[in-house]
Amino acid sequence: MVNGIERPLDLLNSAKGKEILVQLKSGKQFVGTLLAFDIHINVVLDNAKEIEGGEQTKSYGLTFLRGDTIVFISPSSAAKA
Repeated sequence: MVNGIERPLDLLNSAKGKEILVQLKSGKQFVGTLLAFDIHINVVLDNAKEIEGGEQTKSYGLTFLRGDTIVFISPSSAAKA
């Protein structure tokens, strides 16, 4: 157990209300505040922004991302890098 994380979804649960980075299979990246997720890793982001080349390209606000399109999710420390 590291930082109270025993199962994969524990990491997402600890990231609720915090900024995360989401990489999609299409190559697009989104940064936003994680509001909710389910067992399929469908996620709801608030204040979602599309990132391209390290720069914000579009702002979406409240956004739903389907779990089967997600490659990875990273906590905020990586989102700000």
